[in-house]
Amino acid sequence: MSVSYTVRIRYEHRGRPKVTVMDPELETRPGQGLPHVYPGDELCLYYGDDFVGTQHFIADLIVPWISEWLYFYETWMTTGFWLGSEAPHPPGTAKL
Repeated sequence: MSVSYTVRIRYEHRGRPKVTVMDPELETRPGQGLPHVYPGDELCLYYGDDFVGTQHFIADLIVPWISEWLYFYETWMTTGFWLGSEAPHPPGTAKL
């Protein structure tokens, strides 16, 4: 029942994977910013040390986390509540 999303994953060795939704454009709720994102609407998928590029594979962790983030996003669009766990931060200011 979900829409299909096109996402871009950019990764430099030993860096943080940077994930953005390319299509469709992510929407916001009236009077609210997009939750749980870094500046530039990069998805905030995990706590800082949950993914280590020298130990984990993007396909094993990042791709499922993207799917989960999109589920929480669609639920937030419907209910106004972000149901996923998250480190407290205002929209657009997640810590790198």
